[in-house]
Amino acid sequence: MYDVNVGSIRSRLACLPEIAQFLSAATVSWTGSLTEGLAQERALHLAAEIATDVGHTLIDGFIMRDASSYEDIIDIIEGEGVITDLVATPLRRLVLLRKTLVQEYEHWPRQELHPLTAELPRVLMGFSDQVEAYLHKEL
Repeated sequence: MYDVNVGSIRSRLACLPEIAQFLSAATVSWTGSLTEGLAQERALHLAAEIATDVGHTLIDGFIMRDASSYEDIIDIIEGEGVITDLVATPLRRLVLLRKTLVQEYEHWPRQELHPLTAELPRVLMGFSDQVEAYLHKEL
């Protein structure tokens, strides 16, 4: 029926608790140091990559419509009922950061705590839970 790479999805989702833990800690103790700034930048980048990699794997495995952009990946998995709007909305904002994080990194304000940093721990864990629930339901 479906050829979903569940192992790949789960190995990526397994990274989310550490990322969420760092983002939570950074929110509480932010000093704006270069080390914190670089770590935040990497955590946001990893979170964006995981969300889009998992989404893309779901789209391929469940034969959903093709995505035209990173934001479209989030739109598709929301539209297919994988994730709710409460998770999809901040994930869209996260994937919009990807271009700056990957290609225009010289413009990233490393000394500032990004507004998504406080919100993402809850969102990332919700994303993981919702993807697992979808896999359980559909497979």
